[in-house]
Amino acid sequence: MWHSLTGMNQTEQIMKRKVFDGWVSVFESGSDYEAEIVGDRLKENGLDVVVLSKRDHAFNLNVGAASGVYVLVQPGFELKAINILRQHAPTDEELTTLALASNPENVDPPNREQS
Repeated sequence: MWHSLTGMNQTEQIMKRKVFDGWVSVFESGSDYEAEIVGDRLKENGLDVVVLSKRDHAFNLNVGAASGVYVLVQPGFELKAINILRQHAPTDEELTTLALASNPENVDPPNREQS
């Protein structure tokens, strides 16, 4: 389950945001990998991003506010981040294709002539 601020109007977004050490939350998830994907998407668009996990990884607990994983941006960039997240997100099929294409085990080694 994830929570993004993208479905709210601007006033709701500002009121809902959480701040951690001066960084503003623009995305909240219960899973590290989902937050990392969102963070990478924002980084690809030129934003400085911090992924903050409040999960207890020792026991793999997902209970309440102590289990959130947050994607944070610097103050003043939250609306830009939200607008980026509102843009077309890759489908599962597109993500699979990209992942397979970037896997070095799927790449054929270059042909080398033997002497």
